[in-house]
Amino acid sequence: MNDLPQPAAPTHTFKLTLSYDGTDFCGWQIQPGSPTIQGELQAALGRVTGESPLPQGSGRTDAGVHALAQVASFDLLASIPAPNLMRALNRTLPDSIRIIESRTVRSTFHARHSAVAKTYEYRVLVEHPETTVICPPFLARYVYAFPWPLDCSALDLAAVSFLGTHDFLSFAATGPDLAARESGPDLQRPRSTIRTIYSSTWRRRATESGDLLIYQVRGNGFLHHMVRNLVGTMLDVGRGYLNAADIPSMLAARSRSAAGPTAPARGLFLHSVEYDGADAEI
Repeated sequence: MNDLPQPAAPTHTFKLTLSYDGTDFCGWQIQPGSPTIQGELQAALGRVTGESPLPQGSGRTDAGVHALAQVASFDLLASIPAPNLMRALNRTLPDSIRIIESRTVRSTFHARHSAVAKTYEYRVLVEHPETTVICPPFLARYVYAFPWPLDCSALDLAAVSFLGTHDFLSFAATGPDLAARESGPDLQRPRSTIRTIYSSTWRRRATESGDLLIYQVRGNGFLHHMVRNLVGTMLDVGRGYLNAADIPSMLAARSRSAAGPTAPARGLFLHSVEYDGADAEI
């Protein structure tokens, strides 16, 4: 009788790119008794493959936050072609979650640890009550309907103030989960609130429903609620409650009370995640 240990069965590392409507979910991270994106994906993997690995996401989007291209990675024993896995998962996932790409990658790839940059997008629909321009119900889940006029040049000045490397503690969520909820590559010490912003811009799009203002920010990582706090502060600048020239002092204060309010989750989208070749297909 051969008692020698048997070699472990080889596994296959998958990288999935997901798009989802986060309205009806309690965020990405699995929570007992609550619907989450990670939980739905794990359950779908179990139904399709008979295995239930916990998919690792590029970051933990909050309740109500959407994704255009969230990334998840996991290992499977099953040798299933990546396109077949995508089709099978999309047949069993809720309609509000879709796999838009599936690839097999090197075993060293990790959706969060391998990331080098992320881009978020925040959408604001400027309502004009005096002209009866209001947010239509089919957009309400995906934009922040803002009922005050905004100075776009002030928004632009505010956005530029965040470029570069700064301590963003004033724009991070407060509470004991601050460090645990940080997203992006682990380029700093675990409790560091220093981040680098590579681009920070607003653009305007005229629609039948009103002026759609889209804020896009790309950086090496983001703190919990950071993008929503940046947007909330800039909107107060745009409506004249705050001054863009005061943003450097807000950053220097390293206090959440120094900055503006938190914008609602429904306007926020994880736009894309970058990997600098770490996700090369095999």
